[in-house]
Amino acid sequence: MYDLIGDLHGCARSLEALLVAMGYERGDRGYRHPTRRVIFLGDFIDRGPHQRETLATVRAMVDAGAALAVMGNHEWNALAFHGRHPAHGTPLRAHSEKNVQQHRAFLEAFSDEDGAARREVLAWFETLPLWLERDGLRVVHACWHDAKMRAIAHLLAPGARVTHDLLVEGSTRGTVAYDAVETLLKGVEVPLPEAHFFHDKDGHRRDAVRVKWWVAAGTFRALSLPAMASVPDVAIAPDTLPGYAADAPPVFVGHYWFSGAPTRCAANVACLDYSVAKPRGRLAAYRWSGERELNDAHFVTVERREPTA
Repeated sequence: MYDLIGDLHGCARSLEALLVAMGYERGDRGYRHPTRRVIFLGDFIDRGPHQRETLATVRAMVDAGAALAVMGNHEWNALAFHGRHPAHGTPLRAHSEKNVQQHRAFLEAFSDEDGAARREVLAWFETLPLWLERDGLRVVHACWHDAKMRAIAHLLAPGARVTHDLLVEGSTRGTVAYDAVETLLKGVEVPLPEAHFFHDKDGHRRDAVRVKWWVAAGTFRALSLPAMASVPDVAIAPDTLPGYAADAPPVFVGHYWFSGAPTRCAANVACLDYSVAKPRGRLAAYRWSGERELNDAHFVTVERREPTA
């Protein structure tokens, strides 16, 4: 029996409130439930005000066996931002203004003056699997894609964990590994028809759109994530979407900045990112007890507890 929790983004107070709401009690080794365990869906860092506290709560639970966790794109980005290419020594993720701004909350919490603590946290990120499959359920940060998983299997450590070779190749545009990691941790992105574009939540221009990868066919407008009336109502090319079989195990993802009342995406697909890093966001969980068909009544949320600027 697992309680799956979505993207945290440095919102430790919201996490504590959600754990208490689900009956977890805090002890000497962190929060624990007498009969259930948590699975965290990644994106522990960036954006929110409590980077260190969030990581301390999550890590204490994982270390005590009260929780499991997978990697989010923000943990991957952190490893690449602070990693160096073995051939020429340049950062694996460029220190551009955009990337620094996205990573600023973590950089301020783990400054250069506290390099030992930052290295220790990054080392912990390396222990996080890219996905989990156990006890009849699946967990990945953004997209369950069997073909992409097979494509990087030779670069993974046991348990679907990151190796330095994967980090290097997966940070190099144009490689098979780069495409696979982008898909698993950020979702399926499909180029828009010519001359169409939009601006994302951070104001950046986008010429491609994230889509509901669990659906096998549809239009850009119907499948866009988040839903956007401004994208064309034109069919996405066949074979672009992986889809997710109706008889496959339930899969849980985060990443997509949903809003409103949580509801399943399909009978066996649920997203648990309900934008806790936004002023009116919520932190969401799903209380899973072995069911093959997901039930909206099993979602639990708390309003964001962090102060807004």
